[in-house]
Amino acid sequence: MRILSLAAASVLAMTSFIGAQSAEAQQLRLSHQWSTADLRHQVAQMIADDLDAADVGLSIRIFPSASLFSATEQYQPVSRGQLDMTVYPLSYAGGQRPEFNLTLMPGLVRNHDHGARLNDSPFMERLEELMAEDDVMVLVHGYLAGGFAAKGECITRPEHMAGRNVRAAGRAFEQMLAAAGASISSMASSEIYNGMQTGVLDAVNTSSSSFVSFRLYEQVDCYTPAGDIALWFMYQPLLMNKSTFDGLSAEQQEVLLAAAAKAEEWYLEQAKLDDVRSVDVYRENGVQIAEMTAEDFEAWRTLAMESAYASFVDQVPNGQELLDMAFEVE
Repeated sequence: MRILSLAAASVLAMTSFIGAQSAEAQQLRLSHQWSTADLRHQVAQMIADDLDAADVGLSIRIFPSASLFSATEQYQPVSRGQLDMTVYPLSYAGGQRPEFNLTLMPGLVRNHDHGARLNDSPFMERLEELMAEDDVMVLVHGYLAGGFAAKGECITRPEHMAGRNVRAAGRAFEQMLAAAGASISSMASSEIYNGMQTGVLDAVNTSSSSFVSFRLYEQVDCYTPAGDIALWFMYQPLLMNKSTFDGLSAEQQEVLLAAAAKAEEWYLEQAKLDDVRSVDVYRENGVQIAEMTAEDFEAWRTLAMESAYASFVDQVPNGQELLDMAFEVE
């Protein structure tokens, strides 16, 4: 009996040891396209740090700078369970889900606080239902503002785009800028610097964070930042494979959701500060700063209504319904 008890105890100890090892080995993979200096990487890092501190047998390994998947391809691997998490501009997946193009629509979001209200609205709930159909869920909501930068003449009005070779993130902005007379070159944020350097681009439209983290101030003459008036707001959440989340223990889920809530609050605060910081960085590097007026904004929005908005409603079966839901958010 004594020998059997010792043997049973040994097996139990070994099982516990293997179980502990398995818990320690449970690692989530998170991929994104930005450098480790970027705000979006820092959001991911905050959650990873909180998980490590909680010691619940769960960790996150971050793959920055598109080192695991290319910038535009990350939604599908998350959907298929090949990747656990990503920080991702949702409009990049507009080819798969055309409804997602509404998360980068010119003039739809008025300011950061308005974006936060959109994140907590029936409009966003509808988009999350579509993501759930792809086995994807949102952990951290976030909108980032952005502006224009160019070689040569500053960009504040539609007529300043005529003859330019420009990169714009998202179908809606591409449609609007093409309507203004620009030639469009589609590429990820991480490819803009090379595009400007080689002359493929002479103008760009992207987020305040990307303007700084990709050092675009080295390639442009004029910067039109997001200020009191911003045309460009892009939804860039931290997404997770839903089945992976559902497979976590209740304790792990609780810790992860608490870390995500903390990161989301910080994300909003820092997104506002990023707009200000970007102006400081560009000014320090000798780049001219231009400002968009309310009249400029209305000229852009009129053009957007005739091009991007009209196309969205025409091509997306439930487009008008989704657009109306977004417009209902004050």
